[in-house]
Amino acid sequence: MQLLSIITVNYNNESGLKDTIESVKKQNIDNIEHIIIDGASTDNSLSILEEYSSHITYKSEPDKGIYQAMNKGVKLARGEFVLFLNSGDILYSDEVISKTLPSLKPDYDLYYGDLIFKSYTHTSLRQYPEQLNFSFFLKESLPHPATFIKKSLFNRIFYYTETFKIVSDWEFFIYAVCKENVRYKYLEETISVFGLDGISNNPENKKLIASERKEVLQKHFPAFIDDYKDISLLDNNRFKILKELETSSFSKKLNSIWLRLVLFLIKRKTPKKL
Repeated sequence: MQLLSIITVNYNNESGLKDTIESVKKQNIDNIEHIIIDGASTDNSLSILEEYSSHITYKSEPDKGIYQAMNKGVKLARGEFVLFLNSGDILYSDEVISKTLPSLKPDYDLYYGDLIFKSYTHTSLRQYPEQLNFSFFLKESLPHPATFIKKSLFNRIFYYTETFKIVSDWEFFIYAVCKENVRYKYLEETISVFGLDGISNNPENKKLIASERKEVLQKHFPAFIDDYKDISLLDNNRFKILKELETSSFSKKLNSIWLRLVLFLIKRKTPKKL
């Protein structure tokens, strides 16, 4: 059976790092190499890397950010496919890789499954569509902790753009699928659990995400800039309508079929809670 390269990027997240390493170590299959790129952490991360040195390959040195670290991991990888599982993320079960690895054939460039989002207050399952299109990527992205990427694809198109802070993986996916028309396949399998405490989930970074996404579209898809603006406006208005309906005194008094239908239509695309 082929080798899978799992790449973990870490910086000063010793507890998350240990959870991630243990998650990979517990897999009931040996065809995994676990590569960890640490950005010269100043906490106890290095001690943890040394503790697990017989189970991992690691490099600890200063870098210019998460995407440079991810690129380093890709270049070290020996597997035909890579999976990014950053510190704090864990695999869904001890059997998930043994279940999915036989399905990773060279005929496809991307295989993706479902992802569990977990925070301190709630857990939800995000199920992804079998068919991907440009509209999907204007609003969302494939989940890097649940997407197996053929390593050669990075050489065919490009490595992650290291000047971006948040959206380089989104750029990679939207370009690969919508411009290069790479072959992809949906796996009906929950792959991993993603912690919602990362930089991309911080509300303070919404403006940066929008700015970087606009730059990506301007570079690769300039004709679709207006579509991105329209969808962003629609989502913003949908959120405002939802909050107004749920908090207004009118909605508290009126329990009509119409109101419940409106709320259902607005909410129906939110992740399922577990």
